[in-house]
Amino acid sequence: MAVFTIADPHLSLGGSKAMEIFPGWDGYVALLEANWRAAVAPEDTVVLAGDISWGMSLEESLDDFRFLDRLPGRKLILKGNHDYWWTTKNKMDRFFEHEGLSTLQILHNNAFAVEGLILCGTRGWIFDGEGTMKPDDRKVLAREAGRLRASLEAGRQLEGEPVVFLHYPPVYASQICTEILDLLCAYGIRRCYYGHIHGPACRYAVNGTAFGIEFRLVSGDFLRFQPMKIN
Repeated sequence: MAVFTIADPHLSLGGSKAMEIFPGWDGYVALLEANWRAAVAPEDTVVLAGDISWGMSLEESLDDFRFLDRLPGRKLILKGNHDYWWTTKNKMDRFFEHEGLSTLQILHNNAFAVEGLILCGTRGWIFDGEGTMKPDDRKVLAREAGRLRASLEAGRQLEGEPVVFLHYPPVYASQICTEILDLLCAYGIRRCYYGHIHGPACRYAVNGTAFGIEFRLVSGDFLRFQPMKIN
């Protein structure tokens, strides 16, 4: 069994959001499916690090969830900034069960032990390095830091190497999100995977070791829609 990750599939199979208008996204759904099926086995696990579907509700996202459910492996889903369908974990769990989406699970205030790894994560939030963040954004970031702490604490009850998945990058270019980075360091995290960054902005993403942590950008277009194997 193996563990993979990819972020930002930005699916819109039941909607009208056309990602193909952006460079590098032409035919991306078929490419994602082909790459996924070639790499991922039914017994594997894939962490989807946010921006899953453009649907505005669970019902509007159902075609996208069904697409993912048909692909091999178990999928652990965390929230991205465009996941407007996101609601409470209990409601999402009930919806998946009701619709027979048996391979989809939510990563939110919890952790999963898989193949010697403890999979933890949350969305994260925007930040800037100049201290000019709006008060509302500071409140959201504080909540996201609390959710990451809850996930890491849940992971402490399990055995294995804790690995963190975020949607927003905790470091980008010369900027640092201290609220998130401090938690990663305090809990001894050595690997962190994140999405959100696309196109020309990818050149400024941190892909390598910083602050003793290996950071990897896994947004779909950056990976050319090839899930990244992490163990």
